[in-house]
Amino acid sequence: MKKMLLLFTAIVIITSCKLSSTNQHEEDNKELSALFDKYYKERLELFPLESTQNGDSILNDKMYVDFTDGYRSKLKDFYSRYLAFVKSFDRENLNANDRISYDIFKREMEMSIEGLSFHDNYIPFQQFWGLPLTMGQLGSGDGNQSFKTKKDYSDWLARATVFGAWADSAITYFRKGIAANYVLPAILVTKMIPQMEAMVVADPTKSLFYAPLHKMPAAVAADSIALAKQYEQLIAATIVPSYKKLADFLKNEYLPKARATTGINALSEGGAYYKYLVRFWTTTNKTTDEIYNTGLSEVKRIRDEMERVKTEVKFNGDLKAFFEFMKTDKQFMPYKTPAEVLGAFAAIQKKIDPKLKDMFGRVPKTPFEIRQTEAFRAASASAEYNQGSADGKRPGIFYVPILDATKFNTTSGMESLFLHEAIPGHHYQISLQQENDKLPGFRRFSWYGAYGEGWALYCESLGKELGCYTDPYQYMGALGDEIHRGIRLVVDVAMHTGKMTREEAIKYMMDNEAISEEGATAEIERYMAIPAQALSYKTGALKIKELREKYKQQLGDKFKLAAFHDELLKDGCMPLEVIERKMDDWAKGQ
Repeated sequence: MKKMLLLFTAIVIITSCKLSSTNQHEEDNKELSALFDKYYKERLELFPLESTQNGDSILNDKMYVDFTDGYRSKLKDFYSRYLAFVKSFDRENLNANDRISYDIFKREMEMSIEGLSFHDNYIPFQQFWGLPLTMGQLGSGDGNQSFKTKKDYSDWLARATVFGAWADSAITYFRKGIAANYVLPAILVTKMIPQMEAMVVADPTKSLFYAPLHKMPAAVAADSIALAKQYEQLIAATIVPSYKKLADFLKNEYLPKARATTGINALSEGGAYYKYLVRFWTTTNKTTDEIYNTGLSEVKRIRDEMERVKTEVKFNGDLKAFFEFMKTDKQFMPYKTPAEVLGAFAAIQKKIDPKLKDMFGRVPKTPFEIRQTEAFRAASASAEYNQGSADGKRPGIFYVPILDATKFNTTSGMESLFLHEAIPGHHYQISLQQENDKLPGFRRFSWYGAYGEGWALYCESLGKELGCYTDPYQYMGALGDEIHRGIRLVVDVAMHTGKMTREEAIKYMMDNEAISEEGATAEIERYMAIPAQALSYKTGALKIKELREKYKQQLGDKFKLAAFHDELLKDGCMPLEVIERKMDDWAKGQ
């Protein structure tokens, strides 16, 4: 009966699409909007953690083992069905906004289907991201999962119970990877083992997952005893044994079979998969050689500017010695406590606030906070932004990992880091997108690295206009952040196409920026774990800079920076080729 109902729905949608596409519409196409709404709801049912991330609590009790072959078959049918639906519309008879939605949606379906042809599910998680890490953020009570009502607490109990089956399935698929010689580099596995072991405790009340019981709101206090017993049972019977099982498996069975090679090209389908990931993350058709050569060019350009700054501050020595001086001189490590570090970032926010009004006509309503990264993941974490909820109830959070405040270095690029991860970078872009309820759901909560990370990196280049980088060492830090993204283009491509080993990539990074060996190692291993993701930043930022300059030349006095920024952000994340077409149309109307 359910299959017949779905078939009937599909026929109705396709028929109505063909009927409605015969005329040009100035208003949004209602049938297309209905299609997008239906897709978004179905997608969240398939990926309930996305629903939680997007601020909708209706599926907070659900979680699935979404990497199995059976589940991926369901996903392929899902994407294929909606690709057929959207293709039944005549793109040329849609209005401008619907054409944008059409282009984004069609590409997303095609890329999703293509991605499922690879065996990346043989690696269910790694040291940088995956459910075992997300579980800690969700279950601690400080993440996206809500813990305000009795139902919230019960929802987490139901969701977390699935982790046992998830962990068992992860081991099964890691073993499939071993059989197919599709495995992680051994060096990455050694970083995953302590992450799993950190979650193994003898006393459930000492577990990170017991934390919501320690900060239970008054509205739930009457149920505290019963909930405490349920949480202790969950932690002792499911969560701790699952993490221990994963740790033991990784250490005793998987690590001996892990590979010594660096790049994904070492895998049987690695070359083709990397080319796919390059297209996926950059949303372009650029070749790996193009990206690699752009990286070399950017590294040279930024190094020349670094040399100029070094001369300006009258440092005697070469650039590498200048990097070492900035990394080690005590004057650049003035903090004693994590609170002082967080306060320094708050001071940056206060400094730029008055000048933001000249650059943006639209600003987010979503609240914003600066927090220290939780201890359980700080050692493997970078500073990051966690989006708020669309309704503003959950703030956008800028997380700063502080392992030792006395070693937190001001020349690490604190100002550029804040502009990128916080304001006006990710917080403005993501919040404005989510707050725009005129966008289809799949667009309100979509993410394209080349656009999102490209925007955030572009925001770093606004530093001088926002009153930052007046201190030459802070400017040097900003140049360090910028060259870091140029270096990524070189080392990511080089490692995954066989031009560089892990060790050579670490050396190249340390030779060209002020970064510690520990920092360079963490970065390089991140690129090993998630190939091509790091290419998105510089690719997107260069495109946004290119568009700004193009319209400035075209429009002359009519060009207004705030109007450019507002238009760029107004319709949310999209592939670079789509945003360029949209912005070209905007420029013609100025």
